[in-house]
Amino acid sequence: MNDLPRRRRTGTTRRIWQLAWPAILTNLLQSTVGIVSVVIVGRLGPDAVAATGIGNRIFFFQQVVLMAVTAGTTALVSRAWGGGDRAEAERVTRTSVWLALGLAVAFAAPSAAFADGLAGIFRLDARTHELTATFIRWVSLATPFLAVSFVIGAALRAAGDTLTPLGLGALTMSVNLIAFYTLVFGAFGFPSLGVKGAAIANVVGLAVGGLATAALWLRGSLLIAPGPRGGDFEPTRVRRLLRIGTPAGLEQAAFQLGFTTFIWIVALYGNAANAAYQIGVQILSFSFLVGFGFSIAASTLVGQHLGADDPEGAERSGWRAMWLAIGVMVVFGTAIIVFAEPIARRMIADAEVVRLSVVFIRLLGSVQALMAIEFTIGGALRGAGDTRFPLFVVLAGMVVMRLGTAITLHALGFTVEWIYAALLADYLVKGAMLITRFRSGRWKTVLARTPAPATEPVEPFET
Repeated sequence: MNDLPRRRRTGTTRRIWQLAWPAILTNLLQSTVGIVSVVIVGRLGPDAVAATGIGNRIFFFQQVVLMAVTAGTTALVSRAWGGGDRAEAERVTRTSVWLALGLAVAFAAPSAAFADGLAGIFRLDARTHELTATFIRWVSLATPFLAVSFVIGAALRAAGDTLTPLGLGALTMSVNLIAFYTLVFGAFGFPSLGVKGAAIANVVGLAVGGLATAALWLRGSLLIAPGPRGGDFEPTRVRRLLRIGTPAGLEQAAFQLGFTTFIWIVALYGNAANAAYQIGVQILSFSFLVGFGFSIAASTLVGQHLGADDPEGAERSGWRAMWLAIGVMVVFGTAIIVFAEPIARRMIADAEVVRLSVVFIRLLGSVQALMAIEFTIGGALRGAGDTRFPLFVVLAGMVVMRLGTAITLHALGFTVEWIYAALLADYLVKGAMLITRFRSGRWKTVLARTPAPATEPVEPFET
């Protein structure tokens, strides 16, 4: 009896887990550091929490530009690596680093220069406005360092190395946390800088991580090296990066705009409704982290299989990653639903906030399978270079369904519980669209329409 299909499934499953767990752990560390940072800043008062929260939102919009570059990096590096073309994978990485650095400076410099104007958009009181502008001005200095870490980390993951980004991420977050405590409160002989110290701590942590990543890369100590000199801005390669990355950047921008608008609608129902939403998302974030890990695995394996001229293997990897993510996220979601009330009570004492948090958790926890589809199949499509379709998915799900449903329900006078339920329409539409697209197989030939730049042939190799 031929057991080749079973061996293939076993091998694919093992490889998915190898790629996913370091990414999951990296995101878990980031989430933990984020929570600890909020707790530290919380001791400075609500104006400090508001200032760092808004400042980080501006900082994240700078990161959206970098995400656009890394989408192209992931697709092209994984494709080249799967095809055994190490030289092209290195050229793509080097081009991406230069492109990301240029965009980082282009967006960070105006943010720092016009920090007061950006803070003024939110119509804050004088004290919070001053703190927010200070935070934006300082934290923007970290964007170029983040650009280096983003691009090289994406290239390493695309080549199949998720352990090195985990180690470099742990270094960055450790330095960040130590600097955060030291500079916010003035420990170890340093002055107490408050919100300004929180921003500088982010710069210090990201600078250490970015410089360490760059040093290892330039020394050739990573799986992806700088490679042969020349051809950094070869027109065809740059066009492919931008063609893949631009829709990914627009997707992130549309998502953030829709996300912010939805929070604004929820906030119309009062502080309890808004607090419940924030608490619910925070509790469920541990399930989301699993989805991010499987998304990276799907993106990497789909790109590598397509590069190796194995579209069937690419499809098999995408489906397998999806089912694994569904299984794990449903287990997490079910556990969180069961313990929703005691967990919420541990986070806040307000009875109404607890009640609404439980409602929200049960609603969103019930669609963890659909969220797993969005993470993994969306990641698989991006790994194939099919970044336009996920943009359409976000526009249809987030903008049309979630916001359209929420605005309509609010106008008709429905309670906030129904506004929370608008999320279900969003994920149903996105899940159906992504499954349909992946089944069609059109994603397999998206990059094939544009020939890659000529490179010297090399022998195929395995990671």
